[in-house]
Amino acid sequence: MTVSRGPAPRTGPGHMADGAATGPAGAPAEVMAGLGRSWTWILGSAVATLVPGVLVLVWPDETLHVLAVLVGLYLLMSAAFRFVEVFARDELGERLPGLLLAVLYVLGGVLCLRNPLQTVAALSLIVGVVWLVSGILTLYTAIAAEDLPHRGFVLGAAVIGIVAGIVVLALPAESARALTRLLGLWLVLLGLAEAAVALAWRAALHRSSTTGPPGPDGTA
Repeated sequence: MTVSRGPAPRTGPGHMADGAATGPAGAPAEVMAGLGRSWTWILGSAVATLVPGVLVLVWPDETLHVLAVLVGLYLLMSAAFRFVEVFARDELGERLPGLLLAVLYVLGGVLCLRNPLQTVAALSLIVGVVWLVSGILTLYTAIAAEDLPHRGFVLGAAVIGIVAGIVVLALPAESARALTRLLGLWLVLLGLAEAAVALAWRAALHRSSTTGPPGPDGTA
C-alpha cells in the first residue's frame, strides 16, 4: 500500500502538475522523491495490483504454477513501487516502514516464484503473511505520518490488507481454484483501495496548487 506525505506541489521549474519533482540532473534521490509524491505513481501501484487480480479471476482454472507466477510478479512490482515511495518521506521513522514493506514484498515474490514452494498451503502462507504485515505497517504509517490528507482512504486500505491476510491465513484454501478466487478477490479490493488513495491524492494536490502561496497580506 503506497502512502505519501502531505501535498507540497510547486509550479516553478523542476516540478510537474501531478506533484512529481523532476529534480536536477545527477540527483536520482530527488527524482525518485518527486516520483513517489506523484498521484500517477500511486495509481500505477493500484494498476499493478488490479491487473493480477483480474487475471486470476478471469482464468480460475489455470494451474497453481501460473497462479504462483502471477502473485510473485505482483509482489515484485509492488516492492518496486514501495521502494520508490520511500524517498517521498523526509523522516527516518516514516521511511523505515516503507523499506520493510519493500523487503517483505521482495522476499514474498521470490518465494512464490520458487518451484519447490508452489503448493496451495505454501502460497497461502506467503501471501497471508505479506498482506497481514503490510496492512499493519500501512496502518502504523497512516496513524503516525503528519499532513496526510487522504488518511481515511489509507486507513481503509490498511484494514483491507489486514483482513485479507487474516482470511487467507485462517481459511487456507484446499484447492488451487479456491485459492485463485480468494486471492483474485482480495487483489481487486486492494487495487481499488489504492486507486481511491491515488484519486484523493490528486484532489489534494489540485486544491493545494489552486490555492497558491499566501500573499503579502496573508491571503492566498
